Amino acid sequence: MTLIRHELRRAWKSLTIWTCAIGAFIVICLFMYPEMKSQTESISSLFSSMGAFSAAFGLDTLDFGTLKGFYGIECGNILGIGGALFAALAGISALAGEEKEGTAEFLLTHPLRRTEIVTRKLAAVLIQITALNLVVFLLAVGSIAAVGEAVPWKEIALLHLAFYLLQVELGCICLGISAFLWRGGLGIGLGLAIALYFVNIIANLTSRAEVLKYITPFGYADGAEILSKGAIHGTRLLAGAALAACGVTAAYLQYRRKDIR
Repeated sequence: MTLIRHELRRAWKSLTIWTCAIGAFIVICLFMYPEMKSQTESISSLFSSMGAFSAAFGLDTLDFGTLKGFYGIECGNILGIGGALFAALAGISALAGEEKEGTAEFLLTHPLRRTEIVTRKLAAVLIQITALNLVVFLLAVGSIAAVGEAVPWKEIALLHLAFYLLQVELGCICLGISAFLWRGGLGIGLGLAIALYFVNIIANLTSRAEVLKYITPFGYADGAEILSKGAIHGTRLLAGAALAACGVTAAYLQYRRKDIR
C-alpha cells in the first residue's frame, strides 16, 4: 500500500488538473444546452446533412436537439478524448517514469518483487482513472439536474461506463508499453490515444473499414451507437479486454527481466 500511496501523491496534481478540465468543459456544455435547445430544428437539420462528416461523428444517428443526442455528441467527445489522453499518460509513465526521474534504483531496494511493483503501479493507474470518472459522472448528473432536465440514467450510465472501460484499456496497454521504455514516453502515449480515436473515425466513414472498430476502444465507446441501441457492443468490448490483458501481461513479463538503467 505504501507504493500505491506514493504513486497517488505523485500524480495528484495531474489527476486534479485533468479532472477539473474535463469536468468544467462538460458542465459548460450542459449549461449551454437550454440555449441550444431553442434552435433544435435548424441545428439538427444542418448537422444531419453534412455527409461524411456527419457519419464520422455520429451526427446522422443522434438528434442534436435532445439532451441524449447533445450529451452523446458534445460531452461524449470531451470525455472520450480527454479521458483517453489522461489514461494514456497515467499508464505510459507508470514504469518508465522511475528510470526517467532516476528513482528506479531507490524503488528496487525495497523488499518488493518486481511483479509486486507492477501490480501496485497498475492499481494506482486504475484508482486514478476511477476517481476521474466518478467525479465527472457526478458533475454531469448534477449539471443535467441543474438545467431542469430529467436525467436519462440508463443512457448516461452506459455511456460513462463505456468511456471508463476505454480508459482502463488504454491505461493497461500503455502500462505494457511503459515496461519497454526507460526515458519516458509521453509522446507515445498521447500519439496512441489520438491515433486510436482517428481509427474509429475512419471506421465510421465506410462499412468496409468496420473491422477497425475491433482494434480501437473507441469502437465500443461510440456515443452515437450506445445511445441509439441502448447497449455496448459486446464483441468489441471483449476484443478490447483481450488487448488490455495483453498489455498487462507484457508489463509483467518485460519488467521482470528488464535491465533497469
